[in-house]
Amino acid sequence: MFEQLGLIGCGLMGGSFALALKKAGLVKRVVGYSKSPSTTEKARHLGVIDVEAPSALLAVSGADLVLLAVPVAATEASFKAMKHLLNAKTLLMDVGSTKRDVVEAARRTLGNHLGTFVPAHPIAGKELAGIEHADANLYSGKQVILTPIERTLTAQLRQAEAVWQALGCRVRQMSPQAHDAAYAKVSHLPHLLAFAYMNGIVDQGQSSEALTLAGPGFRDFTRIAASDPKVWRDIFSANKDELLEQSRCFRQALLALEQAIAQGQLDALTDLIAQANQARSGWAPPSP
Repeated sequence: MFEQLGLIGCGLMGGSFALALKKAGLVKRVVGYSKSPSTTEKARHLGVIDVEAPSALLAVSGADLVLLAVPVAATEASFKAMKHLLNAKTLLMDVGSTKRDVVEAARRTLGNHLGTFVPAHPIAGKELAGIEHADANLYSGKQVILTPIERTLTAQLRQAEAVWQALGCRVRQMSPQAHDAAYAKVSHLPHLLAFAYMNGIVDQGQSSEALTLAGPGFRDFTRIAASDPKVWRDIFSANKDELLEQSRCFRQALLALEQAIAQGQLDALTDLIAQANQARSGWAPPSP
């Protein structure tokens, strides 16, 4: 049981974490801060937080658990704003989709408090952002990646594992570098492609009529193109080297398919499609 959660960022991810802790009976009080006072006020009215804080520093004051749930580009400024009221027993976590940049920001700013920080990435979310979409069950059955560094304290790491497991999550550990390389492949590139695909349709003009003909394949492929633009702008920028490498690999694979189509190489085209078919058919999401 935590006495107080200091929540920095009262949006979908942070709000859902607060609600999940409350539902599980793991926290007595939630003090929240968001850059927008109206968001913090709404979070209190919805029962996500109990107290509105006027600053990140005051949200952290007295907290034995702190969750940073802001866009990754705001991580360093948030660390700077809160660090003076962290203590050696505080558990500090984030929920960012990239980890190397977050860890580097922590190294630059947290000083003696660096060991209290356990970088985390819950593999959960919705296309609809905002505190009004916060859900106490958002993390249940989901995977959470922890990326501790050499300075991470063992006590805080074990505590972080226990918190996420208590919320019904499957927890695993990776290095920040391995995390960012992997998620460039399986998350960041798919979002990039979905955005590019939708833009390609729109840029041709007269897309509205074609979209009326779209079916389940279009729906499934483009679902993530509805994701928050600012969130994904920051993710793409933070993980640009890994993402651009994956984009190059994708272009090579696309070119091979295009060449087979253009040259009428039906056997080669069949083989390329079959290769993708077999890889996708052999994949299954992690068991809950």
